[in-house]
Amino acid sequence: MQEAPPSYDAPSFPSAPPSYGGGAPQAPPPGYPGAPPGQPGVAFAGPPQPGYPSPGPTNTGPTGPDVMDNPGMAESLPSAPSLDKMDDIGGYSGTSFNSVAAAPPAYEEALQQGPPERGPITSVPVINEEQAREALQQFVSQHCCYGKGPVRQMTFRDLKSSSAFHYMLETFSESRSTTWAYEPFVGQAIDGPQYGPAPGPWDIQAEPQVKFQDAEKHLEVPHTASVKPCHTCAGVCRVRCDHCHGNGRTICSTCGGSGREQYFHEGQHRHRKCNYCHGDGRLRCFRCQGHGQVPCKSCNAKGQLKCYIKLTIKWKKHMDDHIVERTSLPDDLIRSVSGQTAFEEEAPLVWAVTHFPDQTINQASRQLVDRHRTAYNMERILLQRHRVRIVPVTEVISNYKGKDFNYFVFGFENIVHAPDYPAKCCGCVIL
Repeated sequence: MQEAPPSYDAPSFPSAPPSYGGGAPQAPPPGYPGAPPGQPGVAFAGPPQPGYPSPGPTNTGPTGPDVMDNPGMAESLPSAPSLDKMDDIGGYSGTSFNSVAAAPPAYEEALQQGPPERGPITSVPVINEEQAREALQQFVSQHCCYGKGPVRQMTFRDLKSSSAFHYMLETFSESRSTTWAYEPFVGQAIDGPQYGPAPGPWDIQAEPQVKFQDAEKHLEVPHTASVKPCHTCAGVCRVRCDHCHGNGRTICSTCGGSGREQYFHEGQHRHRKCNYCHGDGRLRCFRCQGHGQVPCKSCNAKGQLKCYIKLTIKWKKHMDDHIVERTSLPDDLIRSVSGQTAFEEEAPLVWAVTHFPDQTINQASRQLVDRHRTAYNMERILLQRHRVRIVPVTEVISNYKGKDFNYFVFGFENIVHAPDYPAKCCGCVIL
């Protein structure tokens, strides 16, 4: 007697206030301190906050002798601000500049009312000798080095028809993670903690555009933004050039700084003024154009940063399958052809198949459904669907010039698998 699956309760997905939908920052109310008249939704940064250096030149002067010119040297990448300069946002104390996964809330599963009614499983059609010959003829026509003699002259000894079963389980899940992020402040609206507590990562509304399709979305967590002086340039908008170390000049790589280059003429080594640096031995830094400073990349030369917590939402489809095929036909070939869908179900959480005539499929369904229940602990299951396809398979036993050879015809397309075809003109191997 089939053991009944355990009971599960219905899922209750949290809903968020409408103002959180889509992740757009909420406009500050009129009268916000620091907002100029007529612009109640914009907050401008004031003086540097405690713990930040006062605005002024940082790392702007030369640090030593000129360095060798290297046009291929990569530019330095902006660094992230120190975490101790970030605001303390309730519920996000563990957030860093590296992505931190947010554990999904507990929810109840929807299996209380038992499995749905399932109709009977119908059989698939089988092919006859004429269709088996036509399928082989089509197969041979696609291979220029295969002779057509066996197609015309072979005799059929037997056609063994069977069915392959293909069970597929798909789980559509959602994961959420948070990280501190920053961008140049150019006067955009700042939705900070003064407008209320920040909602939790799973309290923000977001819906996937397409079910069972991988997607990713980034949102600003409401009430987490603030404006801070740029940590890289301390608000002065420029930093020392990392190519020339602030000198504005580099050593000519052609002459090594001597201003002279060697050449060979009439059997002798001679010297002349370097054509690249015109005898100076030094070159103007191509990166800073000789100024010794370059625009700050962290703030895009604006001097201030908008810092906020970024929510990353990922939707992912997990798929597992199981094939039951009891002939020598490779199982993987069953995935590539069409068949008859015996049944298909979609639900927040599906019941394992228990009514299929082949018990191997029932067992595989139970195992895969149980595995998907527990395999994605940091993801929330939104939807599941599973199906069983029945794929017709016919093993054709034939004779050509007194020798037996077998081939397979499978799928509704009547695809042929004939690795032992007897009239190959070369050493082709058909997968």
